Amino acid sequence: MRSDLQRVAADAFGLPELRPEQLEAMEAAAAGRDVLAVLPTGSGKSAIYQVPALLRDGPAVVVSPLVALQRDQREGLDDALADGAGPPPAVAVNATQKASDNKRAWEAVESGGARYLFLSPEQLARDDVVERVAAVAPALFVVDEAHCVSEWGHDFRPDYLRLADVVERLGHPPVVALTATAAPPVRADIVERLGLRDPREVTAGFDRPNLHLAAAVHADEDLRDREVVERVAELVGDGGTGLLYCATRTATTRHTEALTARGIRAATYHAGMRRADRDRVHEEFRSGAADVVVATSAFGMGIDRPDVRFVVHAASPASIDSYYQEIGRAGRDDDPATIELHHHAGDLHLQRFLTARRLKPDALHAVLTALEEGPARPAELGRRSGLSARRRTTAVNLLEQAGALTVDGDGRVAATGTDRAEAVARAGEVAQRRRETVRSRIDMMRAYAETTDCRRRLLLGYFGEQHPEPCGRCDNCDAGRSTRADPDGAAPDAQERVEHPQFGSGVVMSAEDDRVTVLFAEHGYKTLALDAVREGDLLTPEGA
Repeated sequence: MRSDLQRVAADAFGLPELRPEQLEAMEAAAAGRDVLAVLPTGSGKSAIYQVPALLRDGPAVVVSPLVALQRDQREGLDDALADGAGPPPAVAVNATQKASDNKRAWEAVESGGARYLFLSPEQLARDDVVERVAAVAPALFVVDEAHCVSEWGHDFRPDYLRLADVVERLGHPPVVALTATAAPPVRADIVERLGLRDPREVTAGFDRPNLHLAAAVHADEDLRDREVVERVAELVGDGGTGLLYCATRTATTRHTEALTARGIRAATYHAGMRRADRDRVHEEFRSGAADVVVATSAFGMGIDRPDVRFVVHAASPASIDSYYQEIGRAGRDDDPATIELHHHAGDLHLQRFLTARRLKPDALHAVLTALEEGPARPAELGRRSGLSARRRTTAVNLLEQAGALTVDGDGRVAATGTDRAEAVARAGEVAQRRRETVRSRIDMMRAYAETTDCRRRLLLGYFGEQHPEPCGRCDNCDAGRSTRADPDGAAPDAQERVEHPQFGSGVVMSAEDDRVTVLFAEHGYKTLALDAVREGDLLTPEGA
């Protein structure tokens, strides 16, 4: 199998050599096994499905979150595989294309000419799309940027959480989930939400030694804006091209105008822009016509530019998962790159406020009432309940996790007969646990921004990697503030399973000189004072 994979990689894609992690994941996929691959940006994740797909019968269905990302990947495949005759080897079906373009795409897939079909989760929420996909018997079902299942699926794009049902309706072809960032709870969430069966998990180290990490804490937001612009101007003046991430669309416009006034070629990018304008910014970034792209988190997935010399954040994102994904776009050529976070205490207040919002049970009641008429597929359930697709899907997700309804192999939703009050209460508990996990990620982001110890050690500890020695490649190490983690060895070891009297079972993620970070199954990340842990009654080995 390895020789076949290496031959196809070289002949079809011009890849003379594959990394061990790529080969391990490819072998599993080609053999028909589910795969979760967590590999750094620039490590060739796309090849993990592209190569084995050519050794299996049927097309590879690729679930991709953004139309721009679909287009980039599709064009890359066309360039690699097109022989000048016949239909393109990769096609997409989405709402931004003309109906005639979508029709031609389906024809290419159904005739066997197209080997890769790109779809969004929302497309796969439609029964007719799932039925057409099932008819072509896909060789692989690929979920690109799979961390979106965990980060977006619960709230922002609930159709991500219905992908497991789609996989079963397709007869469970081998599922390949790919992402550059996934802490242990995100990995577990991906496996559970996609219904992966005994997946081969392939992970590589999260450390990017060529990235220099730094953060500044600001007391005044206006002053921070000015200092961010000054810093980006300085980095561009040093000959660097990079990204400036902002928390809001308004902020992207404000910072772009300030940079442009300094003679810097800056371009704005956010999801509210017209597609043509977003396409133009992508091209300016690729060609070097822009010195810096000032963007929200909507920019960057799948962007393949190796020489990004800096990534600056004008505000803290909501989680280290998101932050790591975004800074990973720097230094893909392995040359040094600058990573800076400009933090204000107010950055995360809005995020905590949003997570504090309580579940409104009216949508849950509407779905349960609609199901009193009998099982229904999504479209029919929407008509009966009167709910928008997003609210309906969110309610179905919560009620399914609460055990109050099921979804069968044909996509029909049915109530389990659970008492309505009990069903709504259980769904509320599911939502509350989710809020606790999200809040814990926000707290970890704040800890990263405000730490005076080795910044890289905290970042890697979040992903389950223990590095007791200072890294020597962050601002706190530069200033001599970093210390060796837990010098007297009194803290639990990383990855040790422990029990807490209030939070229950958990796994130690990292230990510093004065604190221990533990990931608890029901409550997310918690940082505990090492002095309290040393007393022996706060954390005990699991099963002791």
